[in-house]
Amino acid sequence: MSDLPLSGLDKVNILVIGDVMLDRYISGSITRVSPEAPVPVLLQTDENVALGGAGNVVANLASLGANVKFISAVGADPAAGNVKSALENLIGANVKSYLIEDKTRPTTEKTRLVSGSQQIVRLDRENTDLVSSEVEDKIIKTFDEAIGHSDLLVISDYAKGLLTDKILRHCIEKAVSIPVIVDGKGNSFTKYKGANYITPNREEVTKVTGIKPLDNDKSCIDASRKIIKDSGIENVLLTRSEAGLSLICSDGSDVHFKGSKVEMPDVSGAGDTVVAVFAAGIASGMSPEASARLANCAGTLVVQKQGTACVTVDELINSDAHSDGSDNMISECVDWEAAAEKVKQWQKQGLKVGFTNGCFDIIHFGHVNYLKEARMRCDKLVVGLNHDQSVKILKGPTRPVNDELARAAVLGALASTDMIVLFGAEKEGDDNTPCSLLGHIKPDIFFKGGDYKLEELPEAKVVLAYNGEVDIMNLYEGYSTTHIIAKSKAG
Repeated sequence: MSDLPLSGLDKVNILVIGDVMLDRYISGSITRVSPEAPVPVLLQTDENVALGGAGNVVANLASLGANVKFISAVGADPAAGNVKSALENLIGANVKSYLIEDKTRPTTEKTRLVSGSQQIVRLDRENTDLVSSEVEDKIIKTFDEAIGHSDLLVISDYAKGLLTDKILRHCIEKAVSIPVIVDGKGNSFTKYKGANYITPNREEVTKVTGIKPLDNDKSCIDASRKIIKDSGIENVLLTRSEAGLSLICSDGSDVHFKGSKVEMPDVSGAGDTVVAVFAAGIASGMSPEASARLANCAGTLVVQKQGTACVTVDELINSDAHSDGSDNMISECVDWEAAAEKVKQWQKQGLKVGFTNGCFDIIHFGHVNYLKEARMRCDKLVVGLNHDQSVKILKGPTRPVNDELARAAVLGALASTDMIVLFGAEKEGDDNTPCSLLGHIKPDIFFKGGDYKLEELPEAKVVLAYNGEVDIMNLYEGYSTTHIIAKSKAG
């Protein structure tokens, strides 16, 4: 599992297929009404273009540092040139595009006239007829070439005619060994049967299921379960605008993330950002719940930007937009390099830095008091948190109960915790102690709870080698996550 949200994303390959669009923004000011008709006159001051539709998914994935392959179709027109240039100009991106030219249709283009933060009108140029069988065959052939070595498939269907039933069926069947995430459209989702996730908004869910209003968790769950049952799609990630989002799974579980109120949000392309961040999370090894939580945060961030926009990993790390109440989670859960740098800064300030570690799966009285006491013995306390795979190795396949981001969120909310760092083994037999982490960040004191002797602790050798201290503390008897789980099962 990752030491930081989306870490290692540069090592995975994501294939995106779908309808690319060109979003054009003409900006200016309005100071008068036209003498020709009772309409405002926009004095143009600027013009910008951005990738829209599936192209915006690609742009967001590229912004996060992913390796992306992109399949779409464009017309033989100037807008196609704009799309190609925009793809080539994605900063720092490793994007390979396969754009099939279709001379029978224009490149989908949406032109927005904007004054200040207010959109005045939108002009659409498109042909939504299904592509010809000739183009269909080219798309399928290209897909077969591009799917190799892909770790995840995103299908971004804007119902512009590219993704025929034949293409959809071929892609989903061909990608059977990797996760498939669909952002779909239409009156029915059965054409996406076999996909692992679908990411509709409330209006799209109501259109498919007839259930409304979707104004609470129960109605969202009921509608999503109907989609799962009727469409043969495993899980639903339902975006709920300012209400946040919900992840409803075929195994019967569901989780809901609250939204954050944003003044004058610009929702252009926000759904694409949510899809991209969720896909990036899944591809980088995060759990579905953790990926959904991060996607919810990304949605809050991107609607604060004007026009079709992207988010970056740094923005997600530094964000206080975690609307499910986990505001401190990402800002305080840092990678090893950042932790080492912060520890050095604290030590230069004359502060004594302590370190302790654990799974902290279900925070209980014993945890809280142990951390409080450790913090009282130092100036800053760093908590090493076993990542999800590490916990499975230690505790068994049914653990952890809470994923690493949720556990980090709870720890981050405690006044006794100043920084959190994930660590642990990836597979059985690997070192599952924090020894390497301790050697890397070199805290002044290592706290260990329990009845141990120094020679019994491998961590002690590491800490003493750089002249650090080891403080073996008493644990609060009668409190453990294992006992809590056993008690809850016993009723």
